[in-house]
Amino acid sequence: MDLSQLLEPIAEQFRRLGIPEPITHWGHPLMMAIVVFVMGSFVGLVGWRGRAVTDPETANKSRSDHRKLAPWMFLFLALGYTGGVLSLVMQHQPVLESPHFWTGSIVLALLAINGVISLSGFGGNKAVLRTAHAYLGSTALCLLFLHAILGLKLGLAI
Repeated sequence: MDLSQLLEPIAEQFRRLGIPEPITHWGHPLMMAIVVFVMGSFVGLVGWRGRAVTDPETANKSRSDHRKLAPWMFLFLALGYTGGVLSLVMQHQPVLESPHFWTGSIVLALLAINGVISLSGFGGNKAVLRTAHAYLGSTALCLLFLHAILGLKLGLAI
């Protein structure tokens, strides 16, 4: 049984709700664009500002903002990922064949690794783990921009 078949009973329940097709088709991209472009950009910016500025007060404020918002961003991305997969199933589209699916999966894996690094206290505040965290997060954000392009391409093709 493939992923689409596994999720079909859930998709059928949502189809029965009579959600208008434009919402099923474009709801995920619209909501995720807000998360990625607004929240993701802010989380990345304050994360790097916390590393780069020399003023301790500004650095602490930036790190605090990053620490508060990054977990919410991850949660919204994970929920959006689930909604996007379900949207594809609702539209009878293949899931695992989509590069958009794979970039989203990689992003969530990178951000999960980043969360573990952070929750470990950066391994006792090791500089190498803080640097790895910064670059993994930046890589995930860059990949999210590619993910958005692939998603737009997918949305226009369906």
